Parts: sequence; structure tokens; C-alpha cells
Amino acid sequence: MSIWTRISDALSALAQGESLTAVFEKLRSPPERSVAFTIAVIALGAKMAKADGQVTRDEVTAFRDVFQIAREDEEGAARVFNMARTDVAGYQDYARKIARMFSEDSTTLCDLMEGLFHIAMADGFYHPNENEFLEEVSQIFGQTDAQFLALRARFVPDAPNDPYVVLGVSRDMPVAEIRKVWRKLVRETHPDAMMSRGVPEEAIRLAEKKMIDINRAWDEINGATV
Repeated sequence: MSIWTRISDALSALAQGESLTAVFEKLRSPPERSVAFTIAVIALGAKMAKADGQVTRDEVTAFRDVFQIAREDEEGAARVFNMARTDVAGYQDYARKIARMFSEDSTTLCDLMEGLFHIAMADGFYHPNENEFLEEVSQIFGQTDAQFLALRARFVPDAPNDPYVVLGVSRDMPVAEIRKVWRKLVRETHPDAMMSRGVPEEAIRLAEKKMIDINRAWDEINGATV
């Protein structure tokens, strides 16, 4: 069964009055955990796409790019996105429920933020309302300021692209310790590790940019200390 069919079934339950909490509770374990992850990005991504006052074709395309939607699934995926976009529930409520669901796996919440930043930058402009949206969701997810700044440094062209910020380390940290942080990030970004956390195979492209960014940051720091 296509992941989009499974997602449609889950969101149909929402449309019929079942609570988001109840739907997520059914999706806590593999393989349905990947459905929960995708719904989380859809729900928050669709709402964030309106944060700057409009939903552009670029933002919808960015969502499709993250999830590599097959041609036969395009109609179902569009239906899912539109259902989430028109839902009257506030994004804070969604974010809190999602945070509770993945409360024991903060790395998955970071994966979710990756997808949201990708969608935010799809039109090439980082709107102040999008920054406010993402910062609040990050706080609800329990991320530190350093984690949020690292994501923003990687995705937003105008943000300071400091390699230490990208890796979430301080300048006075010994290079050997920074290397340990970099290696941990590399392990977490491996596709097998991401899929074990519930990131669907369709969204593994989220890892490609992160791997490039963290390797470039490490190369800059390591090269400067040689």
C-alpha cells in the first residue's frame, strides 16, 4: 500500500472527527511511524506556507521535492496537503502533539525542522513571519537556541554561515571534541539511521543537504586548525 494511501486513510479519520492525538497514537510504531512523520511535515508545512500570507507554487513544489512523490501518487498527495492547509486547528496545537509523540527522539524532531526549513526557503525568501513560525515550533519541540541557529545558518542565505554554528559547537571547544560532534551528526544523517527513526524513504533526500553542510563545516574548521 502506498504511503500516500495510508496517509489519506489517517487524515480521513481526522476529517471524520477523530482527534489528532488518537490518530498519532495509532502511528507510534514502525512502519506506521513514517506516516506520522509525513503527516507532521504536511500539517506544519501547509500552515507555515501561509505564514507569509500566501501559498505559492514554489512551496508546494518544495514539499513534493522533499518527499519525491511518484506520478501515480500526485493526486493523493495534493489532497493530503490541501486537507492540512484548510484545517482550522492552530499550528501550535499540532506542534505540541507532534512534540509529545516524538518526545523520546529529539533527533526526529530535528528531521522535521529540516523539512520545514526546506519548504520555507522554496520561494527564495525567508519571510519574518516564517522565522517567527519556525522559531516557535523549534521551542515547542524543545530545541535549544543553538540548534535553531544551526538550522537557520544552513538554510537561510542571509544568515551568518559560521561553521561552528552549523555544527552547534563553540569556538573554544577542542578540535578533537568538535570531530566527535561532527561524526555523531554524520551517523545520525545516514539514510539507514533516518529510516529507523521513522523518516520515510520518500524523504531521505532531506539528508543530502545536511550531509553536505556538516561536512563542509567540519572541513572549514579542521582546515583552519591544521
